[in-house]
Amino acid sequence: MIRENDCDPGPSGRHVAAVLAAVGALSGLVLWARLSAAEPTALVVLDATAAVLGWLLSPVLLWRPVRGTLGLTVLAALSPVATPPATLGALMTARERPFPVAAAVAAAGLAAHAVQGLWRPPGGLSLGWWLVLIAVGYGALVGWGALARARRALVASLRERARRAEAEQGRRVAEARMLERTRLAREMHDVLAHRLSLLATYAGALEYRPDSPPERLAHAAGVVRTGVHQALEELREVIGVLRDDGEDDAPDGPPPPGLAELPALVAEARGAGTRVRLRDEVTGADALPASAGRTAYRVVQEGLTNARKHAAGRPVEVVLAGRPGARLSIEVSNPLPPDGSGPLAPGAGAGLVGLTERLRLAGGRLDHGPAGGEFRLRAWLPWPE
Repeated sequence: MIRENDCDPGPSGRHVAAVLAAVGALSGLVLWARLSAAEPTALVVLDATAAVLGWLLSPVLLWRPVRGTLGLTVLAALSPVATPPATLGALMTARERPFPVAAAVAAAGLAAHAVQGLWRPPGGLSLGWWLVLIAVGYGALVGWGALARARRALVASLRERARRAEAEQGRRVAEARMLERTRLAREMHDVLAHRLSLLATYAGALEYRPDSPPERLAHAAGVVRTGVHQALEELREVIGVLRDDGEDDAPDGPPPPGLAELPALVAEARGAGTRVRLRDEVTGADALPASAGRTAYRVVQEGLTNARKHAAGRPVEVVLAGRPGARLSIEVSNPLPPDGSGPLAPGAGAGLVGLTERLRLAGGRLDHGPAGGEFRLRAWLPWPE
């Protein structure tokens, strides 16, 4: 027994008008052909009635394709004028329902036309050939509808997959940003705690040893002033950074690397087999804030890591330039790998996401992508006087 599920309310007035127009035109042509054949009056009345009923029932195909088609199929057994809406119903059933249901509806339509051919034989064709043509027509309509249904399901599946992939990518990006913010907050916390403890020591000396020589008092005051300025620079990076306060305190580790450690980083990359050319055009590197030096180190580190992963064996050029009162620029570039070569190690792209967030929090900017046959990683950091 054929059961029809409820259809989603989708058909609009435009669809109803299109179905009525198509059924009306086709049924009208068939009715005009039957009138031209000088049929008996009773058959003419039957055909006219079937044409009107088929035209009125055709919109039902949009909401109940199986039931509507079966009703029109019964009507087609009585009059050939109902053949157009009945065959259209077979097409719509195949578009909306599984293939077994569509095949059963098509078989019912073929049986109804066999009954029609027995008591109202077609002119110019034998009953056998006429049924063959009807069977071919139903088969083509069911195949067409099944193909449209499969294509629609494929498109829906691809859209759902794309939506899930986009949501998953968004989740990974958010996690990478959160991890980078947390790591940066911990690093800034350690640096600020160390710097403020030094300030407290010198301030205590000024408070409890007012009788110290003037030059020592001046030196302590200068250290406090410089330390406060540096602490304020560090606080600018801490603002807006999320930190997980529920973590247990970890023991202090070695200080994070900065601009002075770049030669060691390049030497390490060379020792691993990467040809690296370092051009250091920085003026007044000693005046560079420690936070900017750490960020610059991370930029070069990420660029060398990506070059090893995605363009193994290719030379890498690292260029640093800048001066106080302007900005610090870092560029890491390497030739693109040959077409078809895969990365040496898989990656999710979270490194660049975290680095972009780090640069943004530091007031800088990061650009990356292929250009001129090379992959270039460019970063800019503010460098106050």
